[in-house]
Amino acid sequence: MKVLNAEELRVAEGLLFKHLPKSLKVYGFLHGINKNKVNTVDVVVDTWPDFKVIICRPDLKNPHARRLRKKVSYYSTDEQILRRMLTEENSLDWSTYFMVGGFDLTHATLLKDVSSARGVNAQLCCVVHAMYLPDCRTLPPVEIESELQSRISSLNDSHVELVNSTWKFGGDEVGYWTIKNLISNFPSCCITDDQGQPVSWILVYNYCAMGILYTLPEHRRKGYAKIVISTLARKLHAEGYPVYCFIEEDNEVSYRLFKKMGFTDDPSYRAAWFEFNF
Repeated sequence: MKVLNAEELRVAEGLLFKHLPKSLKVYGFLHGINKNKVNTVDVVVDTWPDFKVIICRPDLKNPHARRLRKKVSYYSTDEQILRRMLTEENSLDWSTYFMVGGFDLTHATLLKDVSSARGVNAQLCCVVHAMYLPDCRTLPPVEIESELQSRISSLNDSHVELVNSTWKFGGDEVGYWTIKNLISNFPSCCITDDQGQPVSWILVYNYCAMGILYTLPEHRRKGYAKIVISTLARKLHAEGYPVYCFIEEDNEVSYRLFKKMGFTDDPSYRAAWFEFNF
């Protein structure tokens, strides 16, 4: 097992690009790190440079990481090597709560087996579609009136409380610091009202996926979601980011929306989130 240095992270990003869209979450983490965004993870591989497993795990020496939920992401092309890294090598800290996100759903049994052998409970949180937009030219045109155009902007630190209070996984101090980190370090898009307060918004996670899309109830059915998605997608594409998102399987409204916006997914592939705790 090897921890990658800065130069190796850039090489690994290029290698993972060949495995899109299944490698999107780890690719996104590395893309953000290589753009010099705030980094809260260590990246380890089974071997270098011909790795079969790559894992992003919390860097517990980093003060920023201690404020956030412990999250792990990985990409693997060899289940046997993945099992070995999770059982025989100290690739993860199994002694405290953590979450594995965006992994291939076909690995669920393996993860349950490994956690059970360690006396750790594994709970499925959600199953998601991996939605990808490789070319922004497929985005449908969105007509925006000039008055509305003037109210499209980015989120800032004064909006952290609002976004955290409406976020499905927020509402607490960990959520506050997560949102603050994303708004401060990654692109976002919002539409404001006449007083300059956001009424619709979308952010980018630290693994570079679009997410946390929300419109205040009294401002829905105005086409705002399409506008912020389209605006942010074009901005990300222009700045060299991957343009993708994860949509929960039971969220048919969002799935249909992103499909209409030109995002595609592999019908045979699902990603998932697991929580692990004693």
